Amino acid sequence: MDRRDFLKAGGAGLATTLMGTGLLSWTPRSEAATISKTYYINDGTRAMPDGVSVYFKSFGDSATALSLPATPITCQEGDTLNITVINRLLTTHNFVIGGLKTGDAPLASTGDILSGATGKITYVVPSGKAGSYLFYDNKTSYNRFLGLHGGLAIMPSGSSTTLFSGSATFKKQLFWIFNDIDPALHNAVQAGSAIPSTITPRYFTINGITSRPPGATGHGDPTLDAQADPRSVLAGVIGDRTLVRMLNVGPCSHSMHVHANHMEWLTNNGTVRSPVWKKDVLYLRNNIGKIDAIYPFILPPDAYPPVSSGQKYPMHTHDEMSQTAGGGLYQFGAMTEIEFL
Repeated sequence: MDRRDFLKAGGAGLATTLMGTGLLSWTPRSEAATISKTYYINDGTRAMPDGVSVYFKSFGDSATALSLPATPITCQEGDTLNITVINRLLTTHNFVIGGLKTGDAPLASTGDILSGATGKITYVVPSGKAGSYLFYDNKTSYNRFLGLHGGLAIMPSGSSTTLFSGSATFKKQLFWIFNDIDPALHNAVQAGSAIPSTITPRYFTINGITSRPPGATGHGDPTLDAQADPRSVLAGVIGDRTLVRMLNVGPCSHSMHVHANHMEWLTNNGTVRSPVWKKDVLYLRNNIGKIDAIYPFILPPDAYPPVSSGQKYPMHTHDEMSQTAGGGLYQFGAMTEIEFL
């Protein structure tokens, strides 16, 4: 399948985890609660689509799990977050929540977590902080690129259908977390050698994996193929509305292009947009950029013959580099699928 045909047809309770469908689950409450989560700082290697082994670190759910990205956390305004982070590595790390602060500190943070030690954050989510946040390790300028990151969704108190008070409503929600991987950086960290002075990404991921086109090894495997990964695929029936919380870990900015319908662009880098634009291409800036947008499952206006179900469309980016792997493998990058059920 060539590029033109691909773009026309598309590619083949209280929640602190993802549901089996990959959607974030949330049940509104009238009272605040305490949300507790434990992460383990682990490391390991992952094979990229071209077979190259790359070193990663992550906030895992167990003492051995390599979780890229970390399992997300969902809470609501007024809740108390109790986050415990256990460092199983030999180097010092930390855990911060971007955009949230404790007292006079610029970021909610565990502070330094020495090798073998445990760090903790206890944070009461104030009113007015509903939104999407990235948590990560900022002990170095590059730790978040290595995989030490994850998403935090804060819901308005008592709501399961709005991003903030008065926002457009949605029925479902999920994260798209983008990263750009330079194996030279990752492997230098693993070897304890000099860190490269520049970053040259060669792999581009959405929720920790890349797409695998038909015929490629791993195509259709939800653990390898972002077009089959339930954490990433936008799937719904006519009438559904899905909030997509987009976070960009990496050093490259991206332009997300959704097919079939336009998205309702609600926030840009944490700031509520007024008015809401309907766009099919959304610009997501680098280095912890974030966007919140709703994808409406309505009849695609340009589809002929008209379709209401059984059709798949791509979500890909309009920066050509991030559709590749290893510098040249096309359709092995940061793209996923939109499916009308």
